[in-house]
Amino acid sequence: MAVELEFTLKSLRFDEDYRPADNTRATTNFANLARGNNRQENLRNALRMIDNRFNALAHWDNARGDRYSIELDIISVEMSLGLEGHSEAFPLIEILKTTVVDQTTSERIEGMVGNNFSSYVRDYDFSILLREHNRNQASFSVPDNFGNLHGNLFKCFLNSKAYKANFNKSPVICLSASSSKTYYRTDNRHPVLGVEYRQGECSSTDQYFSKMGLKVRYFMPQDSVAPLAFYFLGDLCGDYTNLELISTISTMESFQRIYRPEIYNANSAAGAHYRPSLEHQDYSLTQIVYDREERSRLAVEQGRFAEEHFIKPYQPLLEQWSATYAA
Repeated sequence: MAVELEFTLKSLRFDEDYRPADNTRATTNFANLARGNNRQENLRNALRMIDNRFNALAHWDNARGDRYSIELDIISVEMSLGLEGHSEAFPLIEILKTTVVDQTTSERIEGMVGNNFSSYVRDYDFSILLREHNRNQASFSVPDNFGNLHGNLFKCFLNSKAYKANFNKSPVICLSASSSKTYYRTDNRHPVLGVEYRQGECSSTDQYFSKMGLKVRYFMPQDSVAPLAFYFLGDLCGDYTNLELISTISTMESFQRIYRPEIYNANSAAGAHYRPSLEHQDYSLTQIVYDREERSRLAVEQGRFAEEHFIKPYQPLLEQWSATYAA
């Protein structure tokens, strides 16, 4: 049987009335906020934080700091293998799409696609495969071909008719800096992205995302306290407008301030040599509830889901497809 991947995109608005879809990964940043008794207040505060940060960065012709607002849509990507008798779609990834609303001109401006990135297969790779591979190892290592399947699935999606019909530009994914690496401040400064940092060595996430065809650069925007990792294709500084870049910074930095306050809501900014730490004690908490321990536990559960419903049933076919696609 030959695998012929087909992708279907669904969109759901992320606002104060958001409720996660049934097939949304429970560990997804936005899904974690939309639970509990204070779910609506949680969401409202997070969205207000994003808007405030956007206006602070887009300060030109914006004297009152309220010209812009951000609309967020969760893009869920389902994939079918095109096998006879196997029509069930598997939830592949979720990303965020931003739209900038100019309150002065009533214009709706295309923002960035990507931003957040969640993937069941990545949960399997990191929470199941990698852990089992290192269970009895004297030193840490990664399995042969680690991330190859996930990377090829992602590249196939970007090259698909479904992606090209919905998005005009390549995605930019913005993540936290790695707490296991040291970052060094450079003299390079971008008017929106801020001061650039370089990493001493690649992290496992960098290597994993490189399998997806993505490069990485680290920037600390104005009034931020730690660099963010930007994963991209092409030219990060040349392919996107200032408002597109600001839409990513304001969205993902706000999420990181909620999820990793020890790093992104610290009371002092990163120095010339910077090592992020979740053990840092000098930081401020937001008024937004987030359960980090639950997220770690659910990552394992969702990795098992991918193993049971996707990896094990189709592993020989997937490996054959991946090798052929790479060639």
